[in-house]
Amino acid sequence: MSAEERTTETIPQWKQEEVDALVEVIESYDSVGIVKVTGIPSRQLQEMRRELYGTAELRISRNTLLSRALDEVDEGVEQLNDYVAGEVGLIATDDNPFGLYKELEASKTPAPINAGEVAPNDIVIPEGDTGIDPGPFVGELQQIGANARIQEGSIKVLEDSVVVEEGDVVSSDVANVLSELGIEPKEVGLDLRAVFSDGVLFESDELAIDVEEYRADIQSAAAGAFNLSVNAVIPNAQSLPALVSKASGEAKSVGPQAAIESPDLMDDLVSKADSQVRAIAAQIEDEEALPEELRGVEAPAETAEETEEETEAEEEAEEEEEAAEEEEEESSGAEGLGDMFGD
Repeated sequence: MSAEERTTETIPQWKQEEVDALVEVIESYDSVGIVKVTGIPSRQLQEMRRELYGTAELRISRNTLLSRALDEVDEGVEQLNDYVAGEVGLIATDDNPFGLYKELEASKTPAPINAGEVAPNDIVIPEGDTGIDPGPFVGELQQIGANARIQEGSIKVLEDSVVVEEGDVVSSDVANVLSELGIEPKEVGLDLRAVFSDGVLFESDELAIDVEEYRADIQSAAAGAFNLSVNAVIPNAQSLPALVSKASGEAKSVGPQAAIESPDLMDDLVSKADSQVRAIAAQIEDEEALPEELRGVEAPAETAEETEEETEAEEEAEEEEEAAEEEEEESSGAEGLGDMFGD
């Protein structure tokens, strides 16, 4: 049935009221999505609705009425009709899609699995002591593929044992053993299928990202761009302080060598001149020709002192430059990521 047929067909009053209520929800929030609710008991579903109160609104309705409401709103949100199948509900929030996905995933809880259900992942009975006394249960474990033995007065699993592979149907024998061991291999919660927000449709796999890894990638890229801008002398708001510090350090290093007179360099220039005078004095053999304070001067020691002072000046300039770069690297990068991902 086309959207036009659905909107022009006469429907009972209660259905129209439900569609109107759904339309109001869709139009009242920034982000609207479709969630899968299959297998969630009604009591637990009500608890989830209460937990979402204040951050998101969950509404369960007939799929035909939900589709009709999506078509009536239009504006791109009707794309969500592709995900209205099976047991689903409408979820709406003013949070961004990444924040909504993160919240729904965090709200999921472990649950036992029943016979006839499809394993959502590999079901593993872990290595270790089951805490169950010797008896027929060891045979049940072995029958479903677990490496189990009776040891030291207890039934033990000798190694991690995969008893059902992902996608396979769980047998009644496996379900009974898992229940006896208290293993809950599945998660119960709202599975977000897709979200429409700000004119963009996001599928669940596009929202399932590692926030910390993404943050680290951006920080690394920002640090690389910062280093490039400093080394290539590209001035911008982030690189300018480091460029100024680097230029200052280089000027301090070149200044004494070029004998540039500057208040900041006077101590270095006087020290260098003193070292040069002493070096020349050491070359004069006639001590009577020298002032008393320059007699007996040894050139190697003074030359070493001069070299040490120059080296210290260069190291100081380099340290100032590195400190400025580190400060800028720490401050640049992933600002605002928390808002993007709902942190």
